[in-house]
Amino acid sequence: MIRHLLRSTLALLGAVALTSLVSAQTAAPLAFPAPSPAATIKQRVGITDIEITYARPSAKDRQVFGSLVPYDQIWRTGANSATKITFSTDVALNGAAIPAGTYELFTIPGADSWTVIVHKNLSQWGNYAYQAENDIARATATPVALSTPVETFTISFGDLRDDSATLNLAWENTLVPVKLTIDTKGILVPQIAATMASDEPKKPYFAAAMFYFENDIDHARALAWMNAGLAEQPNAFWMIYRKGLLLAKMGDKDGARAAAHASMELAQKREGALRDEYLRLNQALIASLD
Repeated sequence: MIRHLLRSTLALLGAVALTSLVSAQTAAPLAFPAPSPAATIKQRVGITDIEITYARPSAKDRQVFGSLVPYDQIWRTGANSATKITFSTDVALNGAAIPAGTYELFTIPGADSWTVIVHKNLSQWGNYAYQAENDIARATATPVALSTPVETFTISFGDLRDDSATLNLAWENTLVPVKLTIDTKGILVPQIAATMASDEPKKPYFAAAMFYFENDIDHARALAWMNAGLAEQPNAFWMIYRKGLLLAKMGDKDGARAAAHASMELAQKREGALRDEYLRLNQALIASLD
């Protein structure tokens, strides 16, 4: 009887162990490294959000352009699924207009010139379903030779401005810069005007004034908004300093000098690095007015 119970117990324990092993294998399948790992980059340019999802192949001692990636043929601009690019507003790539939306990004590499293609989003694998009639826009870009090789294909953004950036495609010894431009003024100015004319109780006076100041739009209106912001925050020495910058741009040196001194007087009441920074900034502003 005892021997029978022992055999039954051991059999039960073995079954439990086997079940646990099978469950563990089912719950956690083996994961292998991807030859071309997936990547997503996000970049805000002015008020436009851009997202790119792509797979990143590596050279691995192979000649890339003109061999692994043939010249004068459609390339998925990465590996695996076609690279996807999303724009939250209308943009232009090297002058080619593109409406807001999600697209596939293809290229045709060449020794002296590349064609950059924004294509209808088909969520396709590779470029096997590519059809030119689904192109949204095409742009021409000039490749630049790199002095330091790039092992892994990289898409990045540089030269960021409120209304532009450079989209960079880099791999092996080649960099392809593509100029991205956005009509940020055309998008934002009507929105600012609508907000300022609305019943919104808390208006973005300072931010709107700075946008107008930095983009040289209606300085008188920018000054009115700056003053409205200061009426709400009269001790905001950082705002008073920027009022001084605006007055200087408008040619009012006396007003700019007075603003700088007022900003310094308030900054003196603070302690630490913030005080020192604004004392330095205002002194530089005063010096520029002489």
